[in-house]
Amino acid sequence: MQAPATPPKPAPAKKSGRLWLEPPPELQPEQFDKLSPSELIAVLKDPNSTDFAKAKCCQRLAVVGTPDAVPVLASMLTDERFSTYARNALQPINHPSVDDALRDALTKAKGGPLVGVINSIRYRRDAKAVPALSKLLDHADPLVAEAAAWALGTIGGAEAAKALQRALTRTKGRVRAAAAGAGLVCAEGFLSQGNRAAALDLYGTLSGAGIPKSVRLAAMHGAIAAEISLSRPR
Repeated sequence: MQAPATPPKPAPAKKSGRLWLEPPPELQPEQFDKLSPSELIAVLKDPNSTDFAKAKCCQRLAVVGTPDAVPVLASMLTDERFSTYARNALQPINHPSVDDALRDALTKAKGGPLVGVINSIRYRRDAKAVPALSKLLDHADPLVAEAAAWALGTIGGAEAAKALQRALTRTKGRVRAAAAGAGLVCAEGFLSQGNRAAALDLYGTLSGAGIPKSVRLAAMHGAIAAEISLSRPR
């Protein structure tokens, strides 16, 4: 009697440019919660790891990540498939190497990954990135320039304020609108730090001609509030 045929083994999961997807049958999502940071890093470094496995490791590293994970995560910042996952894993890691990696990626990433890197720098409020962000205000991609403007407004400070003021004179459309809105954020930052003079100077610029009406009104209101606060006896 002929022995029954051995059932074929399931084909290995194919790597794909798309991430979503069912988990490979041999690897279920909950398994990643049991891996240590070093094991998660090893999966990311393994060239045979599936896209699914890499994405799940990044998600887990967003919770348990350490500075040791920065180099491999940094190498993923320019990859459209993994850039968002890598950024989300890097952002919570409290170490200067993260800021170094994000600033370095500003010169390498393009398109969506570059916008994402800028947003991560904004999230971490990295003042050392201000010079590079200022240059990106003139980027050919308006999404990149807008993201740079909002990052500068959030980071704040004198250098960021000057960059935004310059952008108001040489940009137009949505980029100029973003620079104006970011200027308001920057001015509010000055006020919160007690630097009323800097806030008033920026509010003055934002009250000028060619600035979106909503921003002009907000700037005038902010300037009045700052003047009243400045004139009060202490």
